[in-house]
Amino acid sequence: MAAKKTKGRQKIEMIITFSKRRSWIYKNASELVTLTGSEIAIVVFSQSGKPYTFGHPSVEAVANRFLGMNQLPNDNIHSLVVGHRQVRINELNQQHNELRRQLDEEKEQEKILTQMRRGKETQPRMWETPVDEHNLQEQLQMDSAFMLGELDLLWKPQLSKYIIEPAI
Repeated sequence: MAAKKTKGRQKIEMIITFSKRRSWIYKNASELVTLTGSEIAIVVFSQSGKPYTFGHPSVEAVANRFLGMNQLPNDNIHSLVVGHRQVRINELNQQHNELRRQLDEEKEQEKILTQMRRGKETQPRMWETPVDEHNLQEQLQMDSAFMLGELDLLWKPQLSKYIIEPAI
C-alpha cells in the first residue's frame, strides 16, 4: 500500500522543482545572450509571490528599452560594453569554426586510417607469406637482405605504404 505524501513534503518537492527549472531558464537565457549578443530580461514569480529576475545587461535597462523610456546618461558605457562583447563573441565564433574544421579533418583522417587498416588486415605482409609463395625476385631480395642483416631495409619500402604523414 502506497504511503500518502504529506502537504509539507509536497511543498518541498515543488520548491525544489521550481528552483531547478528557474536555474535551467537562467542558464539558457545566459547562453542566448552569449551566442547572440541579445539583451534579455526574465521575471519569474514563485508560488509564494516572491519575484526572481535575470537580466542582461540588467532588467531595468531592458525594461526601459522595451517601454521606450529615455536611456540613462551613462549608457555610453553600456554601448562600449556591448561593442566589446560583440567583438569577443565574434572571436569565439571564429575559434569555434576553426576547431570544428580541425575536428572534421581529423574525422576524415580517421576514415582513411580505418580503410587502410581494413585493407592491411586482408593483405598478407611480405614477411608473413610462406617462402615458397614468393617469386624468385622476392626470394633473392629476402635472402640477400638476410645475409647482409638488412631486413629492415627490405621492409621499409613495404611499411612506407602504411605510414601517413600528419596534416599540417
